[in-house]
Amino acid sequence: MNASKLLGTAARFLLGGALAAHPFLASAESHWRDRHSTETVRFATFNASLNRSAPGELIADLNSGDNAQIQAVAEIIQRTQPDVLLINEFDYDAAGEAARLFQQNYLSLSQNGAAPAIYPYVYSAPSNTGVASGFDLNNDGVVGESGFELANDAFGFGVFEGQYGMLLLSKYPIQEQRTRTFQNFLWRDMPNALLPDNPDTDAPADWFSAEELEVVRLSSKSHWDAPINIRGRRIHALVSHPTPPVFDGPEDRNGTRNHDEIRFWADYISGCRISRYIVDDEGRRGGLGDRESFVIMGDQNADPFDGDATQNPMTQLLEHPRVNVKHTPLSAGSADAAFRQGEANALQIGNRAQDTGDFNDANPGNLRTDYVLPSSDLTIIDSGVFWPSADDELYRLVGDGGAVSSDHRLVWVDIRLR
Repeated sequence: MNASKLLGTAARFLLGGALAAHPFLASAESHWRDRHSTETVRFATFNASLNRSAPGELIADLNSGDNAQIQAVAEIIQRTQPDVLLINEFDYDAAGEAARLFQQNYLSLSQNGAAPAIYPYVYSAPSNTGVASGFDLNNDGVVGESGFELANDAFGFGVFEGQYGMLLLSKYPIQEQRTRTFQNFLWRDMPNALLPDNPDTDAPADWFSAEELEVVRLSSKSHWDAPINIRGRRIHALVSHPTPPVFDGPEDRNGTRNHDEIRFWADYISGCRISRYIVDDEGRRGGLGDRESFVIMGDQNADPFDGDATQNPMTQLLEHPRVNVKHTPLSAGSADAAFRQGEANALQIGNRAQDTGDFNDANPGNLRTDYVLPSSDLTIIDSGVFWPSADDELYRLVGDGGAVSSDHRLVWVDIRLR
């Protein structure tokens, strides 16, 4: 068993012990049983901005129990009650302390009368963020060792290891023995990879040196395939958080990486002929079987119509024959925000009701960046984006521009199990 699986097991038992005597546990379990008298399962993704500027800061905020931002995040989760929830931008710690405190001090406590959300099963694993590469990957003449210089040369942007990590929470058992991680997969090993090009030379795709290509990883955080046993049926949670396609130069190293991080899942679900190049962190080769059910979740940092993504990478998933796109999550609040905020939002061509991120109004404006995409063999019966309009009482949980909880909104999809 690898280290990440040991962490998942340890975190699950730590949470179980912490919650056993909690006064809200009985009522939360009753609420959960009522919802699950039907065959509906809710999958959700939420870039909750639970990242901090230094190691240990998130744990300190979670330990306090009265952090206003985290309370708002917890209430959003309680109001939507996902059964399987991916949280992006949750700083990683190897002991699972942050996950335990988040459950104990926030999710398990009613926020403004909302029912607690109890997640007995937890999975987390190391992230490439803040992991020093030992190379000058941004070609500024300095091999970064700390601060933003480290972040720009690390395998994934971060000023410390694990910043902007991921956390998977579930009300159903996560099959940790079957979980696959792809943290160490090399970008160059993707056939026809869209490697960045140095515009000052005639050679193609030469931003990275040959020595750098020996170590540069595809995932800016990681890619996980976490199978979940839902009432006897296995559904793979395929989760990731590709880098934003900005904050670079004409070489487009972040845009091309974002494209290929999204492409990874498209290849992974495309059958053995296309996915055979993929190797996980334990050396197992290949992608997902043709008969396996899945849900792709995460902040993909790419809008299919607007923004700065390179070569419209989301079409690789939204037009994939194995992906169910018959039900697009919408909200009243996103359309309301676009109308009120104006500027770039008024010029966009995408459906504003599909936006999931409240970004700078001048550029790029609000975008659809967060996705929950089930496989085509799963039936979607409902979906939504938690983005209340400004006249809604729950608008206090979001505000404008992420001032209250996060600049991203929780996206959910309800699936009917047959």
